[in-house]
Amino acid sequence: MKNSPLLEDLDLFCAVVRHRSFTATARALGVSNAYVSKRVAVLETTLGARLLHRTTRTVALTEQGQVVHGWALRILEDVQQLGEAVSAERQEPAGLLRICTSSGFGRNRVSPALSALALRYPALEIQLELLDRAVDLIGEEFHLDIRVGQADEPHLISRRIAANARVLCAAPAYLERAGTPQTLAALAAHRCIVIRERHGDFGRWVLRGPRGEESVKVSGPLSASNGEVVHQWALDGHGIILRSLWDVGPALARGELVRVLPDYEQPADVYAVYPSRLSASAKVRVCTEFIEAYLA
Repeated sequence: MKNSPLLEDLDLFCAVVRHRSFTATARALGVSNAYVSKRVAVLETTLGARLLHRTTRTVALTEQGQVVHGWALRILEDVQQLGEAVSAERQEPAGLLRICTSSGFGRNRVSPALSALALRYPALEIQLELLDRAVDLIGEEFHLDIRVGQADEPHLISRRIAANARVLCAAPAYLERAGTPQTLAALAAHRCIVIRERHGDFGRWVLRGPRGEESVKVSGPLSASNGEVVHQWALDGHGIILRSLWDVGPALARGELVRVLPDYEQPADVYAVYPSRLSASAKVRVCTEFIEAYLA
C-alpha cells in the first residue's frame, strides 16, 4: 500500500456500514450518491481490497471489509480521544456522541436529560436513537447505551446510574372483574400483557419476593413490543403488567393502577453501557455523569 487512507474516507466508509446504503449515507451527510460511491472506491483502491458487496438496495461488508471496519472504528475513536487529550485546558466536551436507549425510557427520561446536556455543552453533537431491540454497540458505532440491566458482553463496561424496579400492577376495573391474584403462580391463570423487551425472556417473569427469586410463565391475548402501548392497555383494563416504577409510578399514585402482589418486584436498575475502549473518553464520562445526576 503506497498511500495511507484518508480519515475522511474511513469516516464515510463507517457511515455507509452504519446506514447499509449509499443513498441513506448520502442523505445523512448531505452529499451526493456519486460522491459517496467515489470516496468508497478511492478507499478500496488505496487499500487494494474490495470492502463492500453492493446490491440495488443495500450494501454488506466483505470479509476484508469487516477487518477494515474494525480498524477504522478504532482509528477514528483514537483520533477523537487524541483531540481530547491535547485539549485538556478545554473543559467542555466536544464532538459526536451517538447514544441509544429503549423508546419509552428514551422519550420520557433520556431525551430531556440530553436536551439539558446540549444546552450545557453546545460543542457536543448528540445523536439519539430509540431502539426496542438488542443493540450491537460496537458494530452499530454507538458510544453509549442507556439500558435497564447490566451488559453481559465482556468488552462492554456497565455503570449503574439509577435505581429502579419493575412491579406488577393492573387497573382497578380488571381486578374487580377477574379478581386479585394472591400468589405468583396464580398469575398463570390471569390475562397478563406481555412486552418483548430489548434484553428479556418473552412471557417469563422472574421476580424477587419473600422466598427469593421465583419465576412464572404468563400469557394473555394482548402483547406488544412497546412499553407505552402495554401501559395504556393496562389502564384500559385489559390485564396485569410488569413495568418499571419510573413508568407506572404516577399512575399508581393517582389510583389509575393498583399494585398486585406488592411483596414481589423485579430489580431493574438503569445502567450506562459503553465499550471498554471508551473508558477514558471525556464526552462519554461527562454524558454518563450528567444523565446520572439528572435521573437522581
